[in-house]
Formats: sequence, C-alpha cells, structure tokens
Amino acid sequence: MREIQGSGVWAMKVRPLGDKVLIKPLEQEEKTAGGIILPDTAKEKPQEGIVVAVGEGKLLDNGERRPVGVKVNDVVIFSKYAGTEIRIGGEDYIIVDEDSILAIKEGE
Repeated sequence: MREIQGSGVWAMKVRPLGDKVLIKPLEQEEKTAGGIILPDTAKEKPQEGIVVAVGEGKLLDNGERRPVGVKVNDVVIFSKYAGTEIRIGGEDYIIVDEDSILAIKEGE
C-alpha cells in the first residue's frame, strides 16, 4: 500500500482521473454469525465502500466524455481484487475503474 503525503500536512485532496473512482472501504465484521472473533489475517478483503471522489468520466472515441455512473456518498459493491490501495492521512482508500463497481446499494 502506498502512503501519500503533501508538504508534511495530511490535508491533501485526491481527484481521480478519467473513469476512476476513489472509495473508502467499509470495515468488515470482526465476528462470525456464531460469535467467533476473527483476527485481521482471517478477514476477507472489503468489497463495499463509500464513494469519496469520482473522475470526469470516460473519454469516448468521438471525443466526448461519458460521465461516471456513481456519485460521491454512494455505497457501492466492487470486485474483490479490484483497484489500487492507497493511504491518505492514515486512512485506507482504494482507486478503482468504474467497470470494477458491480452495484450501488440503495435503501438500507
């Protein structure tokens, strides 16, 4: 995982390019349904997260941009091994292609 710093201050903004999306992964359950506490090494990689930032969209062959289909604050489900993990200000994030987002969770 790569750590991003800016001038010794963690107040850096990240703007994804093209059809990339910056996601804050949601924490996974630390217990099984039976009440067994899972160590970090046994937890599965998160597949849900909150969209933090989106790029301007995919550049099409005709020169137009197709906007990204998700927006900031959407809760999304993404492919298990998609994207690039980064650390910003001590927090973990993942940057994924829009195609790696499988669904938007609605109405919980």
